[in-house]
Amino acid sequence: MSYEFFIGRRYFRAKGKQAVISLISFLSTVGVAVGVMVMIVVIAVMSGAEVELRNRMISVTSHLVVMHQGGPFSGYPRILEQVTQHQDVEAATPYMYAQAMLRSQAGIFGSVLRGIDPETAGKVIRILPPDLLRQLTGNSLSSDPAPIPGIILGKELASRLKVGTGDLVSLTVPGGSRRAIGQVPAMRRLRVVGTFESGLYEFDKSMAYITLADIQKILRQPDTITGIEVRVRDLYQAGTIAEDIMKQLKFPYWSQDWMQTNRNLFSALKLQKTVMFIILTLIILVSAFNIASALIMMVMEKTGDIAILKAMGATDRSIRKIFVFKGMVIGVVGTFFGAIGGFVICFLIKRYEFIRLPTDVYFFPTLPVSIEAPDVIAIVLATLAICFFATLYPAHRAVRLNPIDALRYGG
Repeated sequence: MSYEFFIGRRYFRAKGKQAVISLISFLSTVGVAVGVMVMIVVIAVMSGAEVELRNRMISVTSHLVVMHQGGPFSGYPRILEQVTQHQDVEAATPYMYAQAMLRSQAGIFGSVLRGIDPETAGKVIRILPPDLLRQLTGNSLSSDPAPIPGIILGKELASRLKVGTGDLVSLTVPGGSRRAIGQVPAMRRLRVVGTFESGLYEFDKSMAYITLADIQKILRQPDTITGIEVRVRDLYQAGTIAEDIMKQLKFPYWSQDWMQTNRNLFSALKLQKTVMFIILTLIILVSAFNIASALIMMVMEKTGDIAILKAMGATDRSIRKIFVFKGMVIGVVGTFFGAIGGFVICFLIKRYEFIRLPTDVYFFPTLPVSIEAPDVIAIVLATLAICFFATLYPAHRAVRLNPIDALRYGG
């Protein structure tokens, strides 16, 4: 052990007048620990919100969609075959959607009606289990016009309509057919075959699924779809794959990946996370001022010791090391215990889920937590850097002391 570290370690054992310096050092360590702990918890919660929101959105939507510039298009089997031939495409399914009104004895509510192919939709949309898709197929108009077609409702939408499995609802779709008097809304009675819950309140209160064949018959648009939903092997390569598909299909077809669709939302989350990181760094800065204060007081208290060390041949670099060492010990110890405390709190929040959130306001019922290594590394490095810079001025003051004046006046 070098003598600089030996002397710096002895300075932690304060006695008499130095007890105040020791107390300030302790409070500085606690301040750093609290700051790191709060930063880890808050950033972990915000990262968890981003991950949870992404997972929920991916469960109800596809990784990318292929559409036509002019809107709904026909002759889609050829396009579907070209899309599925891409080496990075895992599955694809056609879909068609329309704005609709659903009515029950409880009232009338707006809905987004989505027609899907039960044979392939389950490979792309993960919230619809195979059993539910089979029930939807069994009530389809495509097999026999006599049975009442089936519909799958979001949990919140079914709750608003006050209907359950087996109940009937009335569907009204604007512009379903053309007659001499103009556009006439299409109307149909449907049987609820089940409900789903995605965890996204806005989605669960408005989305309804029927078969693609049924919505085509209701809208009188056979062999027509709105687009093709695609699931890829690598979620984060969806943008590149979308560009490849656009080059292959060419105009008038275009594609959009999930990151482009939800760009505003995820950009807002990332900005909020960055702002919170900057704001919470102020806690560390307050502790850094305490570290600087403790070291300045120590320099004033140890004037005579510094003069003797210099008189014995200690270099400016050695003197600087002594005070930087003490400041960095405060930073390292505070960071270590703060990180442990943050990990423990995050574990408790995730394990016991004791913080409940209103689902009509937030996207998730409990507080999500996700500790990501880059975030923790950034917090640790930022904290240690702040603590290091806080030691430079006190160390500089110690170096500038004149040993002759210090021995004459500092005793």
